[in-house]
Formats: sequence, structure tokens, C-alpha cells
Amino acid sequence: MAGGNARIIRYVLFAFFAILLVYYISSSSIPKPQIPSSTDFAKWKGRKDANKAAAGKSDPARESVLKQGDSGEVYTSSSVHSNTSSLSDAPFPDAVLPAEGKMNATFVTLARNSDLWDIIESIRQVEDRFNRHYHYDWVFLNDKDFDENFIKLTTALISGRARYGKVPKDHWSFPEWIDQEKAKKVREDMAERKIIYGDSTSYRHMCRFESGFFFRQPLLMEYEWYWRVEPSIKLFCDVGFDPFRYMAEHKKIYSFVLSLYEYVETIPTIWDSAKKFIKEHPEHIAKHNALDWLSDDDGESYNHCHFWSNFEIGNLNWLRSPAYIDFFETLDKDGGFFYERWGDAPVHSIAAGLLLNRDQVHFFEDIGYWHVPFTHCPTNEKKRLDLKCSCNPTDNFDWKGYSCTNKWFDLNKMQRPEGYRDQQD
Repeated sequence: MAGGNARIIRYVLFAFFAILLVYYISSSSIPKPQIPSSTDFAKWKGRKDANKAAAGKSDPARESVLKQGDSGEVYTSSSVHSNTSSLSDAPFPDAVLPAEGKMNATFVTLARNSDLWDIIESIRQVEDRFNRHYHYDWVFLNDKDFDENFIKLTTALISGRARYGKVPKDHWSFPEWIDQEKAKKVREDMAERKIIYGDSTSYRHMCRFESGFFFRQPLLMEYEWYWRVEPSIKLFCDVGFDPFRYMAEHKKIYSFVLSLYEYVETIPTIWDSAKKFIKEHPEHIAKHNALDWLSDDDGESYNHCHFWSNFEIGNLNWLRSPAYIDFFETLDKDGGFFYERWGDAPVHSIAAGLLLNRDQVHFFEDIGYWHVPFTHCPTNEKKRLDLKCSCNPTDNFDWKGYSCTNKWFDLNKMQRPEGYRDQQD
């Protein structure tokens, strides 16, 4: 009898330790962030509260779902313009790097109520692959009011704080200097030539907003870092590190996973505006810039390479800096968002290529990503296995002929990952 009891106890102990081992292995597949000490958390929270006060924000103890119309959170032209007036005079500060814990960062999504089910797909991807371990905030922006269903369902999926804002009309409309009749004729011409989004007014407002205004929204003024997420994207791999912290630790300002050539018909004069900016503001041009990635003839013309901005992780203080504001305003005054069809991707890319040093722009090889129709899949097989990636490596766009990532590696004298030749055209 005693022997039988001893065997039962051994079996119970064996089962307990086996379960414990399985749990440890499964829970450690993505490293979890360290919990900040009370001192470090107080410092981090203090920085956030100070930023809120500077931007005219409400008390930090507000509830997690901030609906439009709540005091201090509604988007108005006057509040945004008051913030904008201080941007051009503000220095570009060094990134704040807390000793441990979360960074001062948020996800940001521009979406409409009709995008609900597509953005839910994206949220689930981001939460499962990354944010369930970090609980970063998520800011949603819309040129209309978000409805209750959108707020309810998205809030339920997000492990951090979900926040909702309405874009002011003057950030989503024709500026006063645009000849609307001329712009209308351009749209009609592009429609006849079947240029993608060529006849769309709302697409142009969106591109102008993403180029020059999203980072000025009151809800974003308290943050230092952003990660842009669009509806219907996929994250193919576990993100087992904090990209925001990585950027700060390695002094990166802007990042990408996909790069390609822009449609020539949509940006015929954007480089003329860029060259005008270079001439008028030589003080803003970085010493070790990436001009040779943007141009194949020493800056005479644009080769149309750009970072695909539907994925980007970047520093908001850079976008608020005098250099970027001057760059955007030069382009905006030339009217190409409406007289042509300038996208925010070439705008961000040219700015990063001219205003930042090359080593301040980072390629996130480890973050597997898809946005129709292109895939970034980590090239190295071991890395794909370690990160539990679900992407087909033959779909990886990085080394195809229409990608500009090859050129980026050449410019920066970076070693290509093992296996890249197998994925070329």
C-alpha cells in the first residue's frame, strides 16, 4: 500500500514538473519586458504627465476609452494650430530612454468606421505577435466621428489604452492656395489614364494628412514614438523585442520593412520641389544623408525609390522638428498633393533620405509583414523558425527587381542575409 502511494506521489510530482516545464517554454517564446521599478515608472509617468500638461491635455487618470467630445481630447483647428506654432521653434531632442519598462510610444491608425473588420484583423495580428506582452496605447484617427460599435470592438481587443480622435477639417480639405478647378481637371485626366487613385479626392487628403498633420494631432502630442498600422495587414513573425526601445538604444529615427519604386505618373514634379527645398534650406540637409539612395545622378533627378509607409516605426519629435516642417511646407505650397497625386510614402522617404543620416534609418529584417500585394519575410531560415514565422519565403519582396532594398544594402555596405540569392527574380 505504501509503495502504491509512493508511486502515485511520484507520478503527481512528475506531471506537475512536466506542466511547469511546458508552460515555461511556451511563455518564454517571446521575451517579456521587465516590470519597471517604482522609481523608474514614476520617472516615466512623470515625463508623460509633463508632456500632457505642455500640450494642454487632461488629467492622466482619465478612463481608457476617450470618445470624441470628451474634455481635452477633441480635435479642433485652434488646438492643433496652437501646437503647430511652437513646433518650428522647438529643437529636435535626443530620444528618452528609460532604464526599463515601456517607451513613450503608441500605435497609430487612420481608419473609418467602414474599416472596422479589416482593422480588427490587424489589431489581432499586432496583439498576438507583439503587444500582448507590452500593452502599448493605440490612437485611432478619423475625419468623421467614430461610432460606438467601432470604439467598443477595437477597445476590447487592445491590451493597452485605446484612444479616438477626429481630424480637424483644415487638415482634411483643400488649402486656400489650391486652384480647385485645376485640381479637378487633373483628377479627370488621371481617371482617363487609369492611374491608381488618380481620380480620388479623399485619397489626396489622406496622403497630405499622413505627410504633414497626423503627428500634430493633440492625442499624439504626448508621445515620442509611433508605429503605423493599417487595416488588413499581417505580422508573420513573433516580435520578440521592443522595436521602440531598439530604435532609441541604437539612435534610429525612422524605419521600414519594404521599399519599392513609386508610380512615376503620380509624382512627376516632386523632385523639383525637393531640390527647391535643398537650395532654400541647406542647413537642414544631413551630412551623411541617403541622397544616393534617392537619386542615381547626384541629385539631378529622382529614381522613385521610397520606403513603403503603411508600415513605419518612427520618432514623432523628428516629424515635429523645424527641418521636417520646413520640408513639408515647401512641398505643400507647391500643390503636388492635388495637382498631381503625391503619396505620403515618397514624402516621408525623401525627407528621411535628406534630413537624416543614413545610420538613423533602420531596416527591420526580423518583422515579417504583409500589406497587399507585397510581403516582407525574413530571408534566413533559422530566423524564420526561431520567430515562428508563417510567411512563404518565396514571396519575400526584398530581393526582387522592383524592390529598392537591394540598393539600400549597397549604399550602407550591409551584408545580405544568407539565402537572399534564392529569393531573387
